Amino acid sequence: MSSNRADAAFAKDTTGFIRLPGALEMPFETQDGYITPNERFFVCSVGTPPVVDLDRWSLAVGGDGVTQAITLDYRSLKSMPQVDLPAFLECAGNHRVLFEEVSGEVLDRRPHMTEVRWRLGAIGMAVWSGVRLRDVLQAAGIRKDAHHICPVGLDRGYEGEDGIKVPLPVQKAMHPDTLIALGMNGVPLPADHGFPARLIVPGWVGTYSIKWLDRIDVTRTHQWVYRNTELYVLSGDAYPKPEGSPAKGIGITEQTIKSALALPWPASLPAGRHRLFGYAHSPGAEIALVEWSADGGATWSPADILSENRIWAWVRFAFDWQAAPGRHAIRTRATDRAGRIQPDRVPFNDGGYLFNKSHDHPLHIGHAATAGHDE
Repeated sequence: MSSNRADAAFAKDTTGFIRLPGALEMPFETQDGYITPNERFFVCSVGTPPVVDLDRWSLAVGGDGVTQAITLDYRSLKSMPQVDLPAFLECAGNHRVLFEEVSGEVLDRRPHMTEVRWRLGAIGMAVWSGVRLRDVLQAAGIRKDAHHICPVGLDRGYEGEDGIKVPLPVQKAMHPDTLIALGMNGVPLPADHGFPARLIVPGWVGTYSIKWLDRIDVTRTHQWVYRNTELYVLSGDAYPKPEGSPAKGIGITEQTIKSALALPWPASLPAGRHRLFGYAHSPGAEIALVEWSADGGATWSPADILSENRIWAWVRFAFDWQAAPGRHAIRTRATDRAGRIQPDRVPFNDGGYLFNKSHDHPLHIGHAATAGHDE
């Protein structure tokens, strides 16, 4: 995600987070299990989280793409069939600073915006619970020629007086795993994560998972908004502007295949044997293989997959490494069951989005304090 304001207020305790403009980043090395606890889940918000009176809140669904406008309160949504969905949520700009530190590109190519300088921690894994978006759209009589479904939040950005919004194509909106989430890891949504209701669009960049839902506009025409014309687009020398479109670049939708070590950047460890951990994910496909290399990619070894492996979720992986004193780098790469492999190069774009290059993670290894140190 990107932020258009210098700062934001947060409902959660910010202790233990990396504070960035309008955002809280989880130090990725603190992720030590399969699920990210709510209190450690990253946050990116344009401004102060809206304070919602649940007794007065409702979700409106309307537009020329439905046969009847409906309004649903919280109790109505809770009375509909509920589902659970384990899914990672990741900012489009996660790993953004690695464009500079790994690829040597210069960020801040859009001086009118404040790009959040995420490192590795703009991602988290949760079990989301709620209502299938398609059930709500069908209750409103979605038309066969509906084109765009646009959720609108209660928070305000550069969209103007209207709330933050970004439209979904009808195919993704009607997917059974696209949710109106009411819960996160077994409790109602926390304030920073969209209470009382947010969208969860699995496999797509985080901006589509609109928080603090206010209404859903369904149209039979293409909707152009700030977030799919200027903010979340791939632009730059490698991405020519689309012809016949108001967008300034190629619209970003799906996430990318990616792996990362859950270590500080750079990491400092004593010499000896270490069990190193990390996470890998791919949009819409399970992970087939995670590999690691300590020689710049000349040779690769398979890592152990430690967690369950399912669509929309990440996997936790690990491998053993015997570390000698000195400066080292370890590289990981993921392959999914659709045949996609994490690439060894990624074209730069002006927003610094979707960095997923298989890259070296720097480590400094000192002398062992005790023999056989395990990490």
